Amino acid sequence: MGLACEIIGLVIFLGAHVFVTMRDRRAALVKKIGEGPYKGLFSLASIVGIVLVGYGFAWYRDSGPIALWFPPAWTRQIVVVLMWPASILVSAAYIPGNIKRTVKNPMLVGVKTWAAAHLCANGDLGGIILFGSVLLWAGYDRMTLKHRSDPGAPPIPVGGAKNDVIAIIVGTIVYLALGFVFHPIVIGLPAFGTSALGHP
Repeated sequence: MGLACEIIGLVIFLGAHVFVTMRDRRAALVKKIGEGPYKGLFSLASIVGIVLVGYGFAWYRDSGPIALWFPPAWTRQIVVVLMWPASILVSAAYIPGNIKRTVKNPMLVGVKTWAAAHLCANGDLGGIILFGSVLLWAGYDRMTLKHRSDPGAPPIPVGGAKNDVIAIIVGTIVYLALGFVFHPIVIGLPAFGTSALGHP
């Protein structure tokens, strides 16, 4: 049941994000119900999807992961190493500076880095479905960006090196919080071998 809950959450979350790439249908829906209600529905779907994915994945792991292959122990270090730049890239999407100017789409690059790293270290069915589907979505979304003709949301003004420093600091804090707090409490596995809050 946990795996089913995870999959339903992924369908809801990724489905809402795939709909965003269908610009004509999105525009028609916004025209029909209004920008505010549309954003509200999108946010609701995203939150419900994330909650179901998180709850379902934790439930699935508690029930006993279904192993398809067994990644070497050293692949966990891939996650530890790559999650730092992934966290910085996601932060740079909201604190745009030279990183965003160079990478163009730091959010999608960060998400793809997160998904690919975790895919290397997880050989169970639930993990492969979760990280594989997110990686495929991020790749698909990146391709659709090349063909969008509408302006979309107003761009966040791009700064310079000062914003890069802030993005690196924020990204590093997020990285440490994910590793020391979120991962051991929500996922049940410490990313760095120990939890900052004393969890095993």
